[in-house]
Amino acid sequence: MTRFIILLRHGATGGDNGRKYLGRIDLPLGEEGERQSLRLRQALQPWSFGAVYSSDLARCRRTAEIAIGGRGVAITAREDLREGAMGEWEGRLRSEIAAAYPEECAARRRDIENHRVKGGESFKECQARVVRVLEELAASGDDNVLLVGHGSTNRLLLCHMLGMPIANMFRLGQDHGCMNIVQQDDSGYRLVLLNFKP
Repeated sequence: MTRFIILLRHGATGGDNGRKYLGRIDLPLGEEGERQSLRLRQALQPWSFGAVYSSDLARCRRTAEIAIGGRGVAITAREDLREGAMGEWEGRLRSEIAAAYPEECAARRRDIENHRVKGGESFKECQARVVRVLEELAASGDDNVLLVGHGSTNRLLLCHMLGMPIANMFRLGQDHGCMNIVQQDDSGYRLVLLNFKP
C-alpha cells in the first residue's frame, strides 16, 4: 500500500495577526489568504483524494473549500485538528507576552514540549490529539488524503511522522498557504515536499 498525505497550512488571516498568539481564535482568511488558497488549488490539480479533512476553524475550512475547488469530495471539519490552545496568551501580541511574562517565556523555551500556558495545552498534549486523527486516517484505506491544518499542528504531525522530537518542531517551516507531501507505505512515512508555497 502506498498513498500520499497532502498537508496544507491555511492561508493568511491578514492584519498583524502573524505577531499574535492566535490559538483557538476563529478568524477568517484575509485577501492574501484567499489568493494563497487559489494557488494551492492549482498545485493540487494533478492529485485525487479519497478524503479531505480540516480543522473546524474558519481559516482552515475556507482554505480547504477553495483548495479542493468543487471536486465533489466532502470536507470533514474536525475540532481535534484545531491549533494548540494558548490559554491566557491568545489574541495577545508576542512582544507584549515577552515583556509581561519573561520568566514564563524562558520556561517555555527550556521545555517547549511540556510547558503549558495557563488555560492552554502543551505541545505534547496537542500532538497526542492530532496524531489520533492521523492514525484514524492511516487506517481508513489506500486513497490519498488532504489535510488542512495550522502552523503548530502541522509541525507536530510532521515531527510524529518523521520521528523528530517536539523540541525541534520550529526547525520545520510552515508558512501560510504552504503545501507538504508525505508518502505513506508499509515501511512508514517519507517526507517528499516541505513548506512549498505555490
